[in-house]
Amino acid sequence: MENYEVEVIKANRKLTNRTNSDLSDTLKVAPYARVSTDTEEQLSSYQSQVQHYTDMVDQRSDWTLVDIYADEAITGTQTVKREDFQRLINDCIDGKIDMIITKSISRFARNTLDTLKHVRQLKEKNIAVLFEDENINTMTMDGELLLTILSSVAQQEVENISANVKKGLQMKMQRGTMVGFQSCLGYDYDPQTKEICINKAEAQIVRYIFRRYIEGIGTGVITRELMQAGLKTKKGSEIWRDSTVLFILKNEKYKGDLLQGKSFTVDPISKRRLANFGEVNQYYVKNHHEPIISREVFDKAQDFLNRRSKAKLKGKRKHGKTGGKYSRLYTFSSLLECAHCGNIYSRRSWHAETTHKKTVWECVTKTKKGKKYCLHSKAAGEAVLEEAFVQSYRKLCRNHKEVLNELLHTMESLLMDKKQQKRLDKLSKEINHIEQKSRKLLDLLMEEEIDKISYDHKRNELQTTEARLREEKEKLERSIQQTNSVEARIKKFQEVLTENDILPEFDRHVFESITEKVIMGDPTKQKPNQITFIFKTGERKIMDGKRLADDQKKPVEKERSEPLSLSFNNTCGVCGFDTTGNYVEILSFKLFYKHVHFIPNGENGRKKVLKNHIEVSAGIDLVCGNTTK
Repeated sequence: MENYEVEVIKANRKLTNRTNSDLSDTLKVAPYARVSTDTEEQLSSYQSQVQHYTDMVDQRSDWTLVDIYADEAITGTQTVKREDFQRLINDCIDGKIDMIITKSISRFARNTLDTLKHVRQLKEKNIAVLFEDENINTMTMDGELLLTILSSVAQQEVENISANVKKGLQMKMQRGTMVGFQSCLGYDYDPQTKEICINKAEAQIVRYIFRRYIEGIGTGVITRELMQAGLKTKKGSEIWRDSTVLFILKNEKYKGDLLQGKSFTVDPISKRRLANFGEVNQYYVKNHHEPIISREVFDKAQDFLNRRSKAKLKGKRKHGKTGGKYSRLYTFSSLLECAHCGNIYSRRSWHAETTHKKTVWECVTKTKKGKKYCLHSKAAGEAVLEEAFVQSYRKLCRNHKEVLNELLHTMESLLMDKKQQKRLDKLSKEINHIEQKSRKLLDLLMEEEIDKISYDHKRNELQTTEARLREEKEKLERSIQQTNSVEARIKKFQEVLTENDILPEFDRHVFESITEKVIMGDPTKQKPNQITFIFKTGERKIMDGKRLADDQKKPVEKERSEPLSLSFNNTCGVCGFDTTGNYVEILSFKLFYKHVHFIPNGENGRKKVLKNHIEVSAGIDLVCGNTTK
């Protein structure tokens, strides 16, 4: 092997940006300065930073000042919002800069990912970033490791500040102090008193919207009326939209209350805000300010909104699209439900051009698709529906004590049953015993008296048993709680009946106050003209006629329906009767009304039969509140 004489030529310059083929020993330096707020003191700090870097570069003969890049009064959490920072990065990529100088990591960016992204991007171009306070040069071997750690600390600082600010705002909300005011029609904000007061001219528009809506006029019509009248929105626009009217109808401020925490910031880095669906606390303040409308009017509007949303949901669920127009011009709109197909009934006029004109309600499926799609549904006269309600209401007012006391007696018997409470106590003791075993097992592992494999095996056994016991305990607790709820709702319904007088004639207000829905027909097809009123018991529920139809076809276990002599269409697992999604029948009678009924006659024929009554029943939803499909 030959021996060569090798001369080492030592390096005498630093690696620089060669984009412009500039091999000069002078580094092109660009300071970057930033302040985070708009106070005079910190804007003065910004000027100080500019002067500091100018002097620093002047003192170094091997540095040349390219430019001073600075962003005033802009947050550091997102670099995309800083124009001069973006200009700095672009100039680096174009080869105009060899080194960036900045005071600290937090001045460069408070987001770890952004910091590393830009530092690595610059490092590929052999451009260094010098952080003064941390004494980090990103071109050194340990520079990026330190940068990662310290930039994480800077980001944590931002998150801590954000958490403290949030906590302060939450404390204000808990005290009932209004935090931030999003302008709304009818109110003006006084920055001096930090209170909202009524704008009389705008308040008239708000009252008009609520009045028209509870009269049964839809948001589309109200929107057109407002534009035709030349009325303006809060922002001064003459263009009204349905969504604007809906927002007004749902805004609790108009009844004098204040709900805070309707939205929240996901994190201080992205600053993304989301509607609050229960992810964070909300704060509701009653009687916070002077109302524009009464609570009764507001609650009435919410009742109509709920009915409208149910009708739309039902149409969407059954037909794959939004249901038809919803109107409260008519008493029974969206409240009559077909027991055979589950669709709603619509209002129609028979023999409209004759002296025999008659207003009836008929299944929408049958009228729009044809009779074969809902064979067994029957039309019902509006006058018959009104009379059926009046009669059922009168009977309940006269006999409600006898009818409902039996239900209350059954509920009280269930509540007094000590077996449930004994079982609950036993489950609690067993769970505590397992928790003690788990702690002892962990002690054995820590003291090395058992190995890890044995520990894992035994721990899994204990966890499985504990999970099973906790599940049983939760079900039992729900059962006791729901039984209490059932009893309370029956008593509430009794109070409603006691407070009201017997109806002399049909009253729309009384009907809407206590009626949840009306199921038309009998799923067994034995009584196609039957009318079943489902009354409210204090909590809003959604009954499903089609579900009722399916459930009534199933056999009911005899022994489970014995506790009550009243008619139950299934038995609830909570209180002993499975009526999930349905109702408890509390009343049935015959309404004498002559009408024609067709019955099968031969293979394909039918014959006309004159009937002198229809079956009417009434039920209440008591069980568990599980009525939403």
